[in-house]
Amino acid sequence: MFSGKVRAYTNIALIKYWGKENQELIIPMNNSLSLTLDAFYTETQVLFSKDLTEDQFYLDNQLQDSKATLKVSRFLDLARKKADCTLYATVRSQNFVPTAAGLASSASGLAALAGAASAALKLDLSSEELSRLARRGSGSACRSIYGGFSEWQKGTSDETSYAVGIASDGFEDQLSMIFVVVNDAQKDISSRDGMQRTVETSAFYDGWLQTVPHDLAKARKAIADKDFIALGEVTEASALKMHGTTLAATPPFTYWSAESMKAMNLVRQIRNDGLPCYFTMDAGPNVKILVERKNEEALLNALRDQFDAQQVVVAHTGPAIEILSEEEA
Repeated sequence: MFSGKVRAYTNIALIKYWGKENQELIIPMNNSLSLTLDAFYTETQVLFSKDLTEDQFYLDNQLQDSKATLKVSRFLDLARKKADCTLYATVRSQNFVPTAAGLASSASGLAALAGAASAALKLDLSSEELSRLARRGSGSACRSIYGGFSEWQKGTSDETSYAVGIASDGFEDQLSMIFVVVNDAQKDISSRDGMQRTVETSAFYDGWLQTVPHDLAKARKAIADKDFIALGEVTEASALKMHGTTLAATPPFTYWSAESMKAMNLVRQIRNDGLPCYFTMDAGPNVKILVERKNEEALLNALRDQFDAQQVVVAHTGPAIEILSEEEA
């Protein structure tokens, strides 16, 4: 038997990735930049055994159906090929993230699966190699290999598309991200389907894509300069532009809800009242708000006037992927 246990944390893209250049290899249309957070994470154990006749996949202690297991098996095949291994595996994953609700569950989930499979098979992969492997399961998972800031470099091939960590001299520790969970149910249009429809049909997509290099450069400079205002402005702009592309798709769609709009308008009001904070959203209705940690409590007080306490979740910078002992898991 070969076993590995890993914990991986979610990351939230500040400069968005939206659309794939290569569907099979999950090579994106553009670079993206993210912040790994500590509030949501996934713990996964992979156990390879000669006693198994097929792969088994348990999510939150529930044995999954053949469709879900097939996705896991195909990913495990990539690791098995690297290790020249023919054994089947039992995968047990605990997801401390609402699944498919725009809270980055796939990022932590597939990063944890990549790490656990790699640890079980003793592949001894570098961070970049592990990032490449995680990318094959879910694009954003390649960024969850790292703590703090990271950038997914789109590359041009399987070998050149992976994330790298961004040194920030402690700037990430000055930040908080507040989640306003307006809906944790599974969304109607998956990220994968939404991306494809947007790339293929949106009249706004090419225009958005052309702005990404400028946004990335602004974000990198803001991190290097520890300039919160500049980072917040480009983060909010990137999210709005990405979501704008979905409105021009055929047929048009949006991940926003009335509660999403309420949260975004509230952020603008709080900012106009003198507290710097900026929102971002992924492929789901939930709103994330970037704020300096020194202003965290003031922002929470303002949010709690409009939202229930259980809807508001505080996150700080999360660590890189972690290998767990039996006692820690």
